Amino acid sequence: MFKHIKKLLTEFSVQPIETPSIDFNMALAALMVEVMRSDGKVLAVELKQIEALLVERCELERTQVDALIKTAQLLVEQAIDLYLFIKQVNNNTDDVERIEIVQLLWCVAYADGNIDSYEDHTIRKISGLMYVTHADFIAAKLAASA
Repeated sequence: MFKHIKKLLTEFSVQPIETPSIDFNMALAALMVEVMRSDGKVLAVELKQIEALLVERCELERTQVDALIKTAQLLVEQAIDLYLFIKQVNNNTDDVERIEIVQLLWCVAYADGNIDSYEDHTIRKISGLMYVTHADFIAAKLAASA
């Protein structure tokens, strides 16, 4: 019996989980993708908004952005939580830049002309994890809607 248990334990031994290398651009793209898919829909207009924001804000080429978004979508689908993405953003930004990122997330949510309650909840959760105050969260939302 002990041989059987030992065999099972060796078969299911804990393998180290490889954490993908995530840079700031990937983390930002992943957060935008998370907001986009939070309402259960992936709309072309939201994808185009993410592309435009990444080209403009990260100063990337369109081909780089396409690859970045595809990788970000895969990472978000596989991710258990947003910790890796949030950590990367928090480590590379200050308070003002985090507020700007929340505004970018609102721009993605507003792209289809409708703010879903799931999108609102996701942005609220992300902004809390980025230590953005509620007043700044609201200010970012209003700035994005204008």
